[in-house]
Amino acid sequence: MTHLRIKPAILSSFIFNKATVFTLALFPLLRLLYLALNNKLTAHPIEYIEHSTGFWSLTILLLLLLLTPIRLVFKTNKQIRFRRMLGLFVFFYAFMHVLTYLWLDYAFSYDEIAKDVIKHPRIWVGFIAFLLLLPLAATSNQASIKSLGANWVKLHKLVYLVAILAVTHFWMLVKRDVSEPMVFAIVLILLLAVRLYFRFTARQRRAS
Repeated sequence: MTHLRIKPAILSSFIFNKATVFTLALFPLLRLLYLALNNKLTAHPIEYIEHSTGFWSLTILLLLLLLTPIRLVFKTNKQIRFRRMLGLFVFFYAFMHVLTYLWLDYAFSYDEIAKDVIKHPRIWVGFIAFLLLLPLAATSNQASIKSLGANWVKLHKLVYLVAILAVTHFWMLVKRDVSEPMVFAIVLILLLAVRLYFRFTARQRRAS
């Protein structure tokens, strides 16, 4: 019996393909639409949508932050081409998360929203993270990169603060079992630690 063998080059080109990454990043939205159309959004659909969109925004954000550690550790740049796409998907799911809260949860009743924000600090922690995402999404284009120059890099370092606030927001949302946000926190700490390690070693080499 002849076995089908996939050449490494073909497999690599499939994995590092923008269409593949785009489809995978879009899958959570397609899944939500399928569940909504088939009345399978659990007994608490709004809460489910909020959790799902927030979960995937944070998940893709950590995948985005993983791109540079991959470059540092494995000395490859193929994955960097997905940075802009993943960043926009982070914003997209975060926007859906906030819109679900404002529209489906509170029907844009700003008095009730204000009361909820005052009562629950986790809301404004998440909202600050979303506000910081706005300039990052707005400047995720070549024109902004050219016009801002070195300031573009400084601006987009806000993504680290966004990640910290987002993980904190998730942790504060959980009342009892914190295992899920703890996983996100550990992953974020490891990603930041890798960056700090390589930055420290680079400074040591320059100093020697």
